[in-house]
Amino acid sequence: MGAVTDDEVIRKRLLIDGDGAGDDRRINVLLKSFTKWCNSPGSPEEGFTQYQRMLGTLAQCEFSMGKTLMVYDMNLREMENYEKIYTNIEQNITSAHEKIAECKKEILRAKRIRKNRQEYDALAKVIQQHPDRHETLKQLEALDKELQQLSHIKENVDAKLELRKKQFHVLLSTIQELQQTLESE
Repeated sequence: MGAVTDDEVIRKRLLIDGDGAGDDRRINVLLKSFTKWCNSPGSPEEGFTQYQRMLGTLAQCEFSMGKTLMVYDMNLREMENYEKIYTNIEQNITSAHEKIAECKKEILRAKRIRKNRQEYDALAKVIQQHPDRHETLKQLEALDKELQQLSHIKENVDAKLELRKKQFHVLLSTIQELQQTLESE
């Protein structure tokens, strides 16, 4: 066995001691004091003094044990608290994921609305290039009147043409009769 350094000794004592309150040393001292007290043939006053010291050491050990139990209970409560916090964080994460999914849906809906608005604006520009209904109706009425006038003029021209045809026919028949009479004479 090699030389043991002070650091190794301190490390081992800290591992044995636990939280560093020196409980193991106190218990060892208490046991030694108890065996010394049981085996000592001293006076009752010395025995009482040793007894009082042992009671003090025992009270310190009990206090340390109570303190350790309280720390243990506190650690258990802290673990429960951390579990609640963990559960709360998990719920918040789940809620955040749901909100993110809702926001993604909202973004898609907003994109669709934006696209529809752009299409609407494009159609509105095309429509704006054409005259409005009132103006178009006025133009149609004007064209209808013009058509009626042209139709009336056509009827008049057709009637004149028909008259000229009849007159021309009469003229041709008269010329033919005249030729026949000239030839017969």
